[in-house]
Amino acid sequence: MYAYDNRYTDVNSYRERRSDLMGPAPAVAPPAGPAYGRGGGAAPYAGPTPPVAPYSGQVAGPVTGPGDFNGYPPFQPPSGRFNIGRGGGNGSFGGRASNGHIGGGRGRGGGRDFDRGRGGGGGGRSSGFSRGGSAGFSGGRGFGGRGGGRHGGSSRGDLDNIVLPKQDFGRLVPFEKNFYVESSSVRAMSEQEVMVYRNRREITVEGHDIPKPIQMFEDANFPDYCLDAIAKLGFVEPTPIQAQGWPMALKGRDLVGIAETGSGKTLSYLLPALVHISAQPRLVPGEGPIVLVLAPTRELAVQIQEESSKFGSRSNIRSTCIYGGAPKGPQIRDLKRGVEIVIATPGRLIDMLEAQHTNLRRVTYLVLDEADRMLDMGFEPQIRKIVSQTRPDRQTLYWSATWPREVETLARQFLRNPYKVIIGSASLKANQSIKQVIEVVSDGEKYNRLIKLLKEAIVGSRILIFVETKKGCDQVTKQLRMDGWPALSIHGDKNQAERDWVLAEFKSGRNPIMTATDVAARGLDVKDIKCVINYDFPSSLEDYVHRIGRTGRAGATGTALTFFTHANAKFARELIKILQEAGQVVSPALAAMSRSSGSFGAGSGGNFRNRGRGGGFGNRISGSNTVPIGYKRPW
Repeated sequence: MYAYDNRYTDVNSYRERRSDLMGPAPAVAPPAGPAYGRGGGAAPYAGPTPPVAPYSGQVAGPVTGPGDFNGYPPFQPPSGRFNIGRGGGNGSFGGRASNGHIGGGRGRGGGRDFDRGRGGGGGGRSSGFSRGGSAGFSGGRGFGGRGGGRHGGSSRGDLDNIVLPKQDFGRLVPFEKNFYVESSSVRAMSEQEVMVYRNRREITVEGHDIPKPIQMFEDANFPDYCLDAIAKLGFVEPTPIQAQGWPMALKGRDLVGIAETGSGKTLSYLLPALVHISAQPRLVPGEGPIVLVLAPTRELAVQIQEESSKFGSRSNIRSTCIYGGAPKGPQIRDLKRGVEIVIATPGRLIDMLEAQHTNLRRVTYLVLDEADRMLDMGFEPQIRKIVSQTRPDRQTLYWSATWPREVETLARQFLRNPYKVIIGSASLKANQSIKQVIEVVSDGEKYNRLIKLLKEAIVGSRILIFVETKKGCDQVTKQLRMDGWPALSIHGDKNQAERDWVLAEFKSGRNPIMTATDVAARGLDVKDIKCVINYDFPSSLEDYVHRIGRTGRAGATGTALTFFTHANAKFARELIKILQEAGQVVSPALAAMSRSSGSFGAGSGGNFRNRGRGGGFGNRISGSNTVPIGYKRPW
């Protein structure tokens, strides 16, 4: 389109020039289109398209006046000028992108380009193939992310509006959940020996009839195939959370487990889950899972499923991973075939429940992993919906790295007479095997300092760089690749195929540098990450602890370097406490900053951000990850 073309401001131009290609209007007004998706809004096209008459060189149908086409009123342009760009005005078809409609404000459609752009047709923020969801056709920033109807992911608002059918648990068949048999060696431990063992490993327990901790894997009475898998993984003895958590979980009681990242929480609930499943009646067609594990992010859910496969494959226990941003087809097929274990993120699971692809009536073992993270991400309404679908006499295990008031409140409502085991302190605490270095810098100094750190790093070492925003993550990655560094990025706007590819490249060492937003801050278990760099300080100290917890896992040591600017001064005082409790050196610059500024607002509490529920399932690699390495070298 060119600004000097007068035809675009001619009221009569379009209809008079193009009416010879149009067929006659139908005798009745076109019916309203069906409501697509959950919202029940208008379809992007209001009705069936009239048949196109062959071109005859003459106007088809009566033309009653200039610009009047077949009885329809003439087209009237908006006052002033056309807004061809991102939308303008406040008409009923205004919006930030189009689905074939004329542009206009932030209403129901319109905007930039045809069937592209950021918004969408009738009743949504985006159109059929755009970045958000519209009228139930699409979703997310691709084909299956945040918005949309059943064929894409649901937005958080959509999930809140979904009403799942109320389950009738009036005639429940009793089930067995107490499988713990105390071994002779554990039984022989005196109360004094138990106290010494717990004190040395900083194990704190609460509840009545608490079992003694186990000291060897054989004391847990796990099946032989589990012990064989443990031996192949090279584990010598249970971690503290496993030593005390396994007997508690095997006794069938509800459990709250608080332990730092990298402490072995995943196996603390997975191995008892396998024992639990083996004692239940086998699934019949139409029944849902026996074990349900809820996780806050796709990466953590996939990682849990990988661990489950290592131990469950030899016992014919099937598991599947249900998460957004990936095709629904394979996930639906797994659910239809029947699986004993479902690991899921809340949003996609609610989609599956609403579409009746599965049900939770057989769930007798429920796990909420990283519960504090799920609450921080705003998943509490979805968690309540899901839990209401499970039988009330289930066993519930509630795992978290921290114990804020919100997590405690939710635990009281979901758990009955639970055990509680805390490793270390329930307050925020960093892993002591991680060397923490805080550098006070300005924003302009960050990148050059990053390059210096990368040059000093051991060649081939895996380095994870955390950046606060998706845009910043792409910018840092692009610059690193242009400067010759083999970096790849991962964040919530990347489609799932690309995220999986980036993780595989990072784990294999082919690209030993990965930049990420907080989507990788929890649950990501990559062996031998030598260094974590906080390019941007996170918006909460909980996220700081979880970020640096990606190194120094499973008894290894690691280094965490953090760039700290004056904009982060409110966290200085609490950050110093974390450093001191972990036996770290506090730099004079950080100490001075804590004295000169208050720390109001530090800590967690409502730090909800968009944490990456977007994405599609295309196979393409996008944005910064496509920049050739060494495209521009400054030296």
